[in-house]
Amino acid sequence: MGPGSLVTRGTGAGTVGAAALLFGTLLLGVTGCGSSASASARAGSTVTAGADAGAACSAASANPPAGMTVLTPDQLPPEAVATLRLIAAGGPYPYAQDNTIFGNYDGTLPGERRGYYREFTVRTPGASTRGALRVVTGSAGEDYYTADHYASFDWIACARR
Repeated sequence: MGPGSLVTRGTGAGTVGAAALLFGTLLLGVTGCGSSASASARAGSTVTAGADAGAACSAASANPPAGMTVLTPDQLPPEAVATLRLIAAGGPYPYAQDNTIFGNYDGTLPGERRGYYREFTVRTPGASTRGALRVVTGSAGEDYYTADHYASFDWIACARR
């Protein structure tokens, strides 16, 4: 881990990550976001602050699914970056529906076994409900963003240096 690293996901990281989030670090960038929302989060993922903050990775592959728009965290709304930080920290999540199975029933994401994808709410400013914004993660580390309640997805990719 380099200077400015706040938390490495893995054993004990959720508690440290949650505390860091509570102290106002939500607005910092995300690095190594390739997310596994399970308790066995991939080791080596870090949430980073500092000059090179703002990168996030879909760790499963360097190549997004064909035809899918690729976004870096700098192109995401700040609420989506905050959700990625919560995922990297292992929670706590603000909604009971967060970290639940995303069925991909419409086949918008690549076909995988049931339980492969997990969904997380992105807070929607001004909404009285959960709104339409979500981050969906794959078991192999990929991260997707939807601004239209699963009608389409963008691949959240590593920022290229």
